[in-house]
Amino acid sequence: MAEKKPISKTYLDLKSKVWDTGLCSGCGACIAVCPADALYFETGGDSTTPKSNGYCKAAVDDVPCGACYEVCPRLDEQSSSLLGDYLEITTGKAEFEIPRKQSGGAVTAILANALETGLVDAVVTVTEDPWTLKPYSMVITRSEALIGQAGSRYNWWVPLVSALKEAVVTQKHRNIAVVGVPCVVQAVRKMLETDHQLVSPYKKSIRFVLGLFCTESFDYEKLIAGKLKSEYALEPMKVCRIDVKGKLEITLDDGTQYVIPLAELEDTIRPGCGVCTDFTALKADISAGSVGSPDGYTTLVVRTLVGQHLLDSAVANGKLSVGGEVNLGIIEKLATKKMARKQE
Repeated sequence: MAEKKPISKTYLDLKSKVWDTGLCSGCGACIAVCPADALYFETGGDSTTPKSNGYCKAAVDDVPCGACYEVCPRLDEQSSSLLGDYLEITTGKAEFEIPRKQSGGAVTAILANALETGLVDAVVTVTEDPWTLKPYSMVITRSEALIGQAGSRYNWWVPLVSALKEAVVTQKHRNIAVVGVPCVVQAVRKMLETDHQLVSPYKKSIRFVLGLFCTESFDYEKLIAGKLKSEYALEPMKVCRIDVKGKLEITLDDGTQYVIPLAELEDTIRPGCGVCTDFTALKADISAGSVGSPDGYTTLVVRTLVGQHLLDSAVANGKLSVGGEVNLGIIEKLATKKMARKQE
């Protein structure tokens, strides 16, 4: 009697375990790796979880797949570590002009150097429309374009990892850096660690993962197009900086600042953020954020030899300077607060 082959997981399994239970982070990894292009996100109000056009190879044609299930970060246990493993923690700042840099511009400096030296040939990241602040993911291949797009966009949600398909499959880059918040980093790390054949193009193409400190991500439609315009009368085109340091800090182009407690923004936070305990992007090669460093500097948590190599290269080429005291206490405080939220 022939041995029965195991039935691979389908998007229906992912739907029942993650989408329907409010766990979805919205990272877009499942969309990126779906070989049938059957998964997508709707824009606007109904973007809590991915959608399917109904044509899943495994569910419809009984073709073994399960790629979407394989890379979902929400199927794993959440970490209980505050800072995770690291080689060093330091501060850094860019040694060249970055018009819209966030904190010290260290992230842009590391990536620009990596592009210029050929360590990577593409960066998958998030940018925004300057008039509306509407975010979208993109593939950047020139350091000049990267510098022009500098500035943090992690404060509201966009399915960043879905742009990987453009980088890997369409543009065929083979040395890719991915920048993202912790859930994105977790998904990319799963791509790098799996032996799933359908995920192998991504595993072979991603070289570097840079994680951003994150308390939570906000829904653009609810926060920018909704609350900030209706309740605070803020025009998106006048906002030059948004940051989250235990509260939402907004700076306008005339220097006016608004500080909004996160408690007032709970209805704009992505639902899946409530289960995440990872503040410092534990699975990145380098994690970065403004928390813990003086004004004008970026906190850098170097976690792997790959991360150390890219950091050292940026320093050696005069793109980045490092060194300085880091306030680990404030980082651990915010990480603990995020972890406690999940336990409530």
